[in-house]
Amino acid sequence: MRFFVSFNNIKYMHKAGFVNIVGNPNVGKSTLMNVLVGERISIATFKAQTTRHRIMGILNTDEMQIVFSDTPGVLKPNYKLQESMLNFSTSALSDADVLLYVTDVIETGDKHNEFIEKVRQQSFPVLVLINKIDLIDQQKLETLVEEWKELLPQAEIVPISAISKFNVDYVMRRIKELLPDSPPYFDKDQWTDKPARFFVTEIIREKILLYYDKEIPYAVEVVVEQFKEEPKLIRINAVIYVERDSQKGIIIGKQGKALKKVATEARRSLEKFFGKSVFLETFVKVDKDWRSSDRELKNFGYQLD
Repeated sequence: MRFFVSFNNIKYMHKAGFVNIVGNPNVGKSTLMNVLVGERISIATFKAQTTRHRIMGILNTDEMQIVFSDTPGVLKPNYKLQESMLNFSTSALSDADVLLYVTDVIETGDKHNEFIEKVRQQSFPVLVLINKIDLIDQQKLETLVEEWKELLPQAEIVPISAISKFNVDYVMRRIKELLPDSPPYFDKDQWTDKPARFFVTEIIREKILLYYDKEIPYAVEVVVEQFKEEPKLIRINAVIYVERDSQKGIIIGKQGKALKKVATEARRSLEKFFGKSVFLETFVKVDKDWRSSDRELKNFGYQLD
C-alpha cells in the first residue's frame, strides 16, 4: 500500500521506518547515530558501555521519517544492569525495518556468535558497517569485508569512518531506498523519544565517564529530582547514585573539587544543549549494589524482561 502526505495541497508519497543500530561496545555506534540524525542524541566517549538505554533519534523530511535507534553494546552480562543493556540490544531485532550492524577494523566477527546468529535469521535488510577504516590499509580491509560476507551472507558490507563521515552519505542513501512506504510514527517536529530529563542524566553521566577512572563511572546512576523551566533559566537538581561509601568519596573529591568540576562541565553542556542558562545542583548518595537489584533497576528505568 502506498502512503501519501499532503503539503501545500500537494500529495507526496511517504516513507517511514525504524533503523536500528546494533553492535559490540565501543565500535562507534553512538558517533554514527549523532552523524546520521544531525543532533547530539547519544553519549559518545572512548569508554566501552557508554550507552545504557535504547535511544531514538528522529530525522524528518516532507516525504520521510527515519527513526534511528542507538542501543547499548552487545556484551556478555556480568550483573543485572548489563542484562538489561543486552535486552535493549536484542529488542532492536524485533522492530527493525533496516538494521545497521556496526563493527570496526579491530574486533573479530566471531566475538558474539550467538547475537550474529540472531541477526542471520532476520528477514529485514542488514547493512554491516565496518567503522574506523582509516586505521588499516586496503588489503586488510578487503580481508575484513570477505570475512563479514561469510558471516552474514544476506548483508550488504559497507566500509565507513563515522568520525570523518566517510561513506555516511552512501549509508543514508541506502537507508532511504530500503525504508517501507508508511505514514510517520511520530509528530514531524519531534526529534527524539526521550524527555528533557533523560538528556540531563546522560550529560552528567558523560562527564563522570570522562573524569573518573576504572570502575567508578560504571557504578554510577543519575536521577533528576527537579527540572523547572523558566523563561530564561532551567533549575535542575540531580542526584548521583553510587554503590559504596568509598565511591561517594571519590566522586566528591577533596574539598568537593571533583564534583564541582563535573557539575561545572555538565552545566556548560546543558546550557549549550537547551539554549538557555542552567542552574544545576548535584548531590551524591549511596544505593548499595543497585546494579544487581531488580527493584532499583526498574526504578531507574531499565528493561529486565
